[in-house]
Amino acid sequence: MEYINLNAQYKRLKPQIDANIQRVLDNSSFILGDFVGEFEEKLAKYVGVKHVISCSDGTSALQLIYMAYNIGRGDAVFCPAMTFIASIEPACMLGATPVFCDIDEHYNICVESLERQIKRVLSEGKYTPKAIVSVDFLGSPANYDRLEKIAGKYGLLLIEDAAQSMGASYHGKKCGSFGDIAATSFFPSKPLGCYGDGGAVFTNDDDMYRLLLSLRVHGKGKTKYDNIHIGLNSRLDSIQAAVLIPKLAVLEEEIEKRQMIAKKYDEAFGERFIVPRIEEDSVCSYAQYVLCCRDEDERGELQQRLKSADIPTLRYYPNPLHLLPVFEGINTYGENLERAERYAKCSFGIPFSPYLEKDEIERVIGTIIL
Repeated sequence: MEYINLNAQYKRLKPQIDANIQRVLDNSSFILGDFVGEFEEKLAKYVGVKHVISCSDGTSALQLIYMAYNIGRGDAVFCPAMTFIASIEPACMLGATPVFCDIDEHYNICVESLERQIKRVLSEGKYTPKAIVSVDFLGSPANYDRLEKIAGKYGLLLIEDAAQSMGASYHGKKCGSFGDIAATSFFPSKPLGCYGDGGAVFTNDDDMYRLLLSLRVHGKGKTKYDNIHIGLNSRLDSIQAAVLIPKLAVLEEEIEKRQMIAKKYDEAFGERFIVPRIEEDSVCSYAQYVLCCRDEDERGELQQRLKSADIPTLRYYPNPLHLLPVFEGINTYGENLERAERYAKCSFGIPFSPYLEKDEIERVIGTIIL
């Protein structure tokens, strides 16, 4: 059994994917070719935004945003303590200081914790509060009604990190369309994944769109040899766009299948474990399906039992950011990050994808619930 069965998806889409890749090979337009423009247009229409700027990976997508908004030394960027380091890493590389916030019952940034941290940074006076990066953790949309109010109240940029939430929606709007600007990743295991690295930025701002187009190609002007900014080399390969186009075409159908499988898991595990909790009137893309146990011992016992049955599991993620060695000594402003720490100690992911077969689902459930 696969943790995420990418091969089953490929077999379904093989004719379209193979034909698209062959077209790229035939015309030798390997970077920013026709497929890239086509994919950007289709993804913008799907998400409901004016512009999509594809790039080399999800981390670069966030770095392009931080660069475009001149985030750097002296700035504070507020981030959930439970996410992958890539959510905040590019801001740190530019000299900004991360301020970690606890998570809520949906595993997304806790609005109350966020506001406490903003007030503490303002009171200290050492850094300028600049941005909030809100992660749609595991594909579950954050509470953007409340986050947008907080961002407006304190004059902060609101960045949606939709790396795990392509196909998800909040109150009828697709993830990737929230905040001032958004980023995503097309890492292979994502709900919309390519066959390597890839990413994108989403914006409705025409000026920001033009700036990002420049920044992703070494700060180019009219040509890449007419440089007007310091930028990156962050272009999407044509082959990755060729793979993503047929995958995007079936994404909505796959999201529906994810809901059905998640419901079966919820019904089986809901009384014994903490199962994913989704914001009201929202759809989760279930990039991962994660269970939370009573404690580390129960988690260890279950993971070992599943391993003995040849069923893969994953700790996603094993450490909150504030406890990583790279952030040793970081100022947490006395904030209790208990929920993030508990999630890291008690959670584990089980096999999940739109291509999980009925007998595989029953095998996972039967192994966990004896």
